[in-house]
Amino acid sequence: MLISSLCTQARQWTADEVKEVVRRVNTYWQANNPAEVRAFWDNAAYHTGNMEVWKLLHDQGMLDYSIRWAEHNQWQGAREADPSRWKYRNYGEGQDYVLFGDWQICFQTYIDLYHLQPDPRRVARATEVMSYEADAQAHDFWWWADALYMVMPVMTKMYRLTGEVKYLDKLYENLLYSDSIMLDSETGLYFRDGKYVYPMHKTANGMKDFWARGDGWVLAGLAKVLQDMPRNYPRRRFFLKKYRRLARAVASLQQPDGYWTRSMMDPLHAPGPETSGTAFFCYGLLWGVNNGCLSKHKFAPVISRAWNYLTTVALQPDGRVGYVQPIGERAIPGQTVDADSQANFGVGAFLLAACEYARYLDGK
Repeated sequence: MLISSLCTQARQWTADEVKEVVRRVNTYWQANNPAEVRAFWDNAAYHTGNMEVWKLLHDQGMLDYSIRWAEHNQWQGAREADPSRWKYRNYGEGQDYVLFGDWQICFQTYIDLYHLQPDPRRVARATEVMSYEADAQAHDFWWWADALYMVMPVMTKMYRLTGEVKYLDKLYENLLYSDSIMLDSETGLYFRDGKYVYPMHKTANGMKDFWARGDGWVLAGLAKVLQDMPRNYPRRRFFLKKYRRLARAVASLQQPDGYWTRSMMDPLHAPGPETSGTAFFCYGLLWGVNNGCLSKHKFAPVISRAWNYLTTVALQPDGRVGYVQPIGERAIPGQTVDADSQANFGVGAFLLAACEYARYLDGK
């Protein structure tokens, strides 16, 4: 059955109804998944969504789930103590990959929790690791698109925590390196990493292969950066211009039924809907409209279609979020993604979008 036949006519939502969706989705996830899991990127991405739930609902029980996770991980990412052994230049899940962004996204939530209850222990490791990175001569830390969500917002949060501009300057320096290896100058979209740059890599139909979740990480990361970056920072305009260009490119590639296919420019490469990329895009666009960075007139139809997909196809009656592509780095022809395809990061993305949509409706 075609997804389009499953989509219902877009309904009119109220903010309270969206909040109930947030509560249903988050209640299901927390009731069915333990908080006591490692601080790696996939779990940490969920918690970035849960922190937005806290801001929206002020539900202490839901917040406690993130505190339990942070306590389980001793408010750390990768735990190697000797900086001379810290790694980042390739993929790694070991405790020595301290400078690898997948082990740094947890700091976003730790810093947010610190602001709710200041305790130096909550940000000690974040300060140690991110200060080391900010002071480092190297600037090639972010060599894959996902890192721009994992770590860019950590840098702006560290600025807010310490007042030290070095975090913003290092953010800019690191991003210039990322741009040099995976930004497509023609479209403003990002290839997932250097392996996927066109024409070295192409889709099954010979087109540029932009992975939806990869560009979703980038758009959402830029929104978070702009949220925390001071308006008088000299390079803020650089980030705003990049964000707006990416938002326009993303909107132009939305499918009629509201989702984005895994390979954004080639829907036939890996057909069908995908939730994590769609939810990150929905969040990123909503944030821009809510904060005066994007035109509501131009982007409201895109947002409406995306939200309709998220709530009529991705969202299941019991609160599960389906159609999430499993962990990976590209669109894979023939890979099954269906209503039973769930993942922690997909729930996090859905919660980000839903919380921002509730604010969008409250602003009317």
